[in-house]
Amino acid sequence: MAESNDALDSALKKLREQHVRVTPQRKLILDYLMTHENHPPVETIYQELAPKMDSLSLATVYNTLNLFVELGIVIEIPNENGGVRYDFFGRPHYHAICENCGKVTDIYDPNLPQINEMLKNTAKQQSGYTFNSSHIELYGLCPECQAKGVTLAS
Repeated sequence: MAESNDALDSALKKLREQHVRVTPQRKLILDYLMTHENHPPVETIYQELAPKMDSLSLATVYNTLNLFVELGIVIEIPNENGGVRYDFFGRPHYHAICENCGKVTDIYDPNLPQINEMLKNTAKQQSGYTFNSSHIELYGLCPECQAKGVTLAS
């Protein structure tokens, strides 16, 4: 729980440093993303939160998520049908994504910062780009789909 509060405080601090008002709507959306690891699309976030706050609109959720993505607090994860899901990125992690059902699982690795630096350095050497962020996604089959006998074409 302390880790969750630290992450929330850090995210709110980042908003204030960028001179972004911390509105009740923004705080509610941020808290939802921090406490739900379901990587929801915008519609799910709105449906879950609208009953809790009358002043929350779908447009507010879209705009808030776009702001959070721009500030690096939240990342977008493309889903299997061309839409986008959202994930709080307070604790660095990468994603395992099921190619069959679309399930996204957070993977925490203590070596991730070093892995990211190595990848960015290699990419810079080969491309000349400079990088400010990276997100790693691994695709395969989740345990549930494997149990159903689903296989991937090689």
